[in-house]
Amino acid sequence: MSTSLTQLLAIAGGLALAGVVAHGAWAARKAGPKRAAPLQEEPHFGGQAEPTPQAADGTPEVVLDAMDATLPAVARPVRRPSARIDALIDAIATITIEGPVAGELALQHQPGSRRAGTKPLQIEGLNAATGDWELPAPGQRYGEFQAGLKLANRSGALNEIEYSEFVQKIQAFADGIGGFVQFPDMLDVVARARELDQFAASHDAQLALLLRAKATAWTPGFVLQCAARHGFVAGALPGRLVLPSAEEGAPPVLTLQFDAQTALAEDPEALSLRELTLELDVPQTPAEAEPFAAWQEAARALARDLEADVCDDRGQVLGLHAFAAIDVELKKLYEALAARDLAAGSPAARRLFS
Repeated sequence: MSTSLTQLLAIAGGLALAGVVAHGAWAARKAGPKRAAPLQEEPHFGGQAEPTPQAADGTPEVVLDAMDATLPAVARPVRRPSARIDALIDAIATITIEGPVAGELALQHQPGSRRAGTKPLQIEGLNAATGDWELPAPGQRYGEFQAGLKLANRSGALNEIEYSEFVQKIQAFADGIGGFVQFPDMLDVVARARELDQFAASHDAQLALLLRAKATAWTPGFVLQCAARHGFVAGALPGRLVLPSAEEGAPPVLTLQFDAQTALAEDPEALSLRELTLELDVPQTPAEAEPFAAWQEAARALARDLEADVCDDRGQVLGLHAFAAIDVELKKLYEALAARDLAAGSPAARRLFS
């Protein structure tokens, strides 16, 4: 989160932003105009490649080779953009092949680990039948491939060692399927990664407040019962409850956490809790969903039901003015992310701020 927000919080009563975490990551294009990603064309033999025309119903039309009108018609699917690899936040290597490759062969030569250091990597194939970029699958054939390596995440910016590991893994994959791979220049990639990291470091916000018992402590079961009344469900990790998003497959809007050791105890109900943490990961949810309002309302409702104070990380009770100050700064943050094509809740932002 930005320094101005931290200062405002300190002045306004100091909201504990369990980390207003500012990390690196940030598939930034270099300062200057944005540039389109290089086009990747399917291998074409004989004649100049032409755009695939579409019929009125959107289906691909038949294209005849300009060099030999006697050849049978060849139907080419419309190429669709990838949903997993984005030139904004990924370094992309392209892999060309002489002819379609079976999904089984591609899977056989996939790298054992889908990471290079702390950065995830992905390999996609362009489905020869559908025109979709997809993860290689059995029974499918692919006319070309591309590999993406995330430029940054909350672990920091991509470095030279991680990029070299990526190059080695993708070169081995390309050799295995008989392809030719082209990599972007390492110095350029690392420079982009650092710039993106600098941007993200000042535009990442994870807000957290404490719910502290005024008098009587709570059992984990009592906490779960109260939280369930406000839409929270058990999360995948011990001691973690989540408020699910209305969007299927999206990250939770809020998380409510307590000591994991208590949750793992043989008899959790024999133990008691006096403090909970309510968190909002700002870049993960669209501003239109009003997650900040949900965070405030959940804090007030849970505090009422649990008979708890809403506090910052120093145990100081938070007033309405603190929330108002944060709201002002968050609006600026949302605008800055959107201006960078990294609007909160977008696929690119969710991948970047992870």
